[in-house]
Amino acid sequence: MPSVPSRASYAERPSESRGRKVAEAESRTRTPFARDRDRIIHATAFRRLKEKTQVFVAHEGDHFRTRLTHSLEVAQIARSVATALGLDADLAETIALAHDLGHPPFGHAGEDELQVQMEGFGGFDHNVQTFRVVTKLERRYPRFDGLNLTWETLEGVIKHNGPVAAKLEQPSWRAIGEFDADYDLRLDTWASAEAQVAALADDIAYNNHDVDDGVSAGLFFLKELLDVPLIGPHVASAMADYPDCDQSILRLEAVRRMIGAMVDDVLTETRRRAAASKVETPEQVRMLGHALVAFSRDMAEDLGELRAFLMERMYRHWRVNRTRSQARRMLGEMFKLFMAEPDTLPTEWQQRASARDQAGQARVVCDYIAGMTDRFAIEEHRKLFHLDVWGGA
Repeated sequence: MPSVPSRASYAERPSESRGRKVAEAESRTRTPFARDRDRIIHATAFRRLKEKTQVFVAHEGDHFRTRLTHSLEVAQIARSVATALGLDADLAETIALAHDLGHPPFGHAGEDELQVQMEGFGGFDHNVQTFRVVTKLERRYPRFDGLNLTWETLEGVIKHNGPVAAKLEQPSWRAIGEFDADYDLRLDTWASAEAQVAALADDIAYNNHDVDDGVSAGLFFLKELLDVPLIGPHVASAMADYPDCDQSILRLEAVRRMIGAMVDDVLTETRRRAAASKVETPEQVRMLGHALVAFSRDMAEDLGELRAFLMERMYRHWRVNRTRSQARRMLGEMFKLFMAEPDTLPTEWQQRASARDQAGQARVVCDYIAGMTDRFAIEEHRKLFHLDVWGGA
């Protein structure tokens, strides 16, 4: 049985957390980061991820990934990698579970449409929306809006991909600037090693499950992956090891091997960078000037070629394009209707929009639509635009 690595000197320590914006008594049974994780799991926005799409709309099949299953896969990989590196696994898992809370229905198609509709009203960015969900939109506690997460979790949510200070000039990032002015998240530095692990775990999870889902959906065949860098060698080795195996099992075996290879690469490259840079503390990780947790150059290049294949053969496939087109039309039509007739919004959202200027009303409409699941958005559109359900609640 493998031994558990000792805690890295540059790991975050829950006992040294910078705390929460609104002070609270500590839990008797959980670390601050574990408590953050539990708050995210119990959040309404987290439950809604079960019917928010990755690539395929939720009603297209029960076996394709949703934002919820994706988030769970990311969290599992993040926890495993963090543990292997001697980092705080609770913090890495927490940031992984939170990272997609702000995604609207219909995946990137939904985000693209909200960006168009919110042009001139402050814009839309799913990372900013995730931050707004955990700091404002979730309403579960009597003393504060949001989840009142620790400084380290909030930092990881907004800058797990690197420093974001330059983005504050963008209208869609105005909410981050306003929050940071009152609660400094050091937006010009890198985030913790745990946050960086969550970011890489996201890359590992979605590239692997998109290969799996793409073959499962019939958008391309397993044999077509043989010449694609990164996945190709694992398909070939799986076929050689199990020549009589069912293709669906071979697909899963190849994906499993690719996940293992990517995880091993992250561990090796991160350890190399840690030794070369001589980082000893979490502060040194933040001030390093580049990512500590990363893929090797060869892995990053192969990953780029795999992404190019998926872009051409999956994300731009005509079947996916039709779904994207339908999704964008639905969200665009609902947005315009709610802006023109705000009294068609549910009562709670009408109250939020009342006495606001046009930009404020647009933000409320955007929040309402962004929180929808795929299935709810489809049904809401039917109720608003189709006479067969006229008068429906």
